[in-house]
Amino acid sequence: MSGLRQALFHDAFAYRPMPPLRTGGPMVRLLPERMRPRAVWAPHAVVLLTAVMAFLLGVAGSGHPIEEMISMVPAVCVAMTLVRPVGAFWMSFLTTPATAILGDQGWPWGASTFFGHLVVLIVVAARTRPRTAAWMWVLTALLGTFMDNLAGHSTSSTVGMAVVSAFALLVVAMVQIRRDAEREVTVQRTVTAVERDRRTLLEERTTIARELHDVVAHHMSVVAIQAEAAPYRVENPPPELEQAFVTIRENAVAALTELRRVLGVVRAEDYQAPEAPQPTLAQLDGLLANVREAGLETEKTVTGAVRELPQGVELSAYRIIQEALSNTLRHAPGATAGVEISYVLGGLGLRIVNGPPTGPVKPSPGAGHGITGMRERVAMLDGAMTAETTAEGGYEITAFIPVQPADPRDRDREQDRNREQDGTHESGAGSGRTKLTKDPERTEHTGRTGQAEHA
Repeated sequence: MSGLRQALFHDAFAYRPMPPLRTGGPMVRLLPERMRPRAVWAPHAVVLLTAVMAFLLGVAGSGHPIEEMISMVPAVCVAMTLVRPVGAFWMSFLTTPATAILGDQGWPWGASTFFGHLVVLIVVAARTRPRTAAWMWVLTALLGTFMDNLAGHSTSSTVGMAVVSAFALLVVAMVQIRRDAEREVTVQRTVTAVERDRRTLLEERTTIARELHDVVAHHMSVVAIQAEAAPYRVENPPPELEQAFVTIRENAVAALTELRRVLGVVRAEDYQAPEAPQPTLAQLDGLLANVREAGLETEKTVTGAVRELPQGVELSAYRIIQEALSNTLRHAPGATAGVEISYVLGGLGLRIVNGPPTGPVKPSPGAGHGITGMRERVAMLDGAMTAETTAEGGYEITAFIPVQPADPRDRDREQDRNREQDGTHESGAGSGRTKLTKDPERTEHTGRTGQAEHA
């Protein structure tokens, strides 16, 4: 009985207006754009139309003013389902004996009350849970049986009401259960997608942490070794200097130990440290050769004075270019790609762009994960990155990684190199090649410039 109390007695007459349809729903999308704002109220119009039909059924079979007034009762109950669904059922249920006694159209339900109560059952069942529909059917059947036994009419509409309402409520319940199942699947898919994105982000950060561990560990090891060897390079060093170098070495070793301990937390069980050094932009030509062998026509352009950058910057730039070209191979078959590297005063600029695919694109379940890793690498270095489609249908990735010179004098020397390079800039006519520096290796054009599509 607790289920009955919860379904039909708890806040039975609470105000619960029927919501309109979603403008993006499957039924509304079938209509023209101009009709959609009004189409969302279609269920309300249908309910009001059935209320009018219930009233007309009562008026058509009546010959007395009282019966015409009684015909308004089922119409009001049907309209009431729009704002107070459970209350509408109770109103139709409790007025059934009165309308049966005062009217003369059938027992216990005449044509008007039969149609009105059936519509009330259907609308309330559609707006509530299947359990509520089951309890309404049981109470309706009990009411009809009780009134039949009480009055002893030879003809009764109870069996008809029980059969028709059972079939209608069963259909409504099945539709509602299916709709709830689809909604649950949608929610689960959304949660799964969010968790997958979160896991991908953590995996990308872990990969970056592993790679940077080798870079930082190398520098910390050099600091420790240099601090240990420094006192032996100075004749008769003062004790304070020796102690300072000892402190530097101890702190470097301690930092290296803690770094390895932290890496052990994020390292997978099957992770193996790379035997070769982490790649830098110096190995970019080998990467481009590999993607060309895979069928991606690639062009590289280098501007500015090429200089050695911090190892973390070089590694991140290499990985960004590598991932961008991999995305082009996967998601833009047949396209051409261009890689632009700009050495500027404040840092390093990257631009990887490819054209639209010329072959069929296969769906990828991990779409977007490569972009996530690129953004993490750029954000780690306080840089900025954009990834967007081009007007031609390709894809473009731009990134800027700030790099500050360690010595202000380095900035002056870099400006001098840039001015010198601007003086040697010349363009080759008719060959499709651009010479940006005295060294022809600085600029490499091996194909058409394209724009990329990534996921």
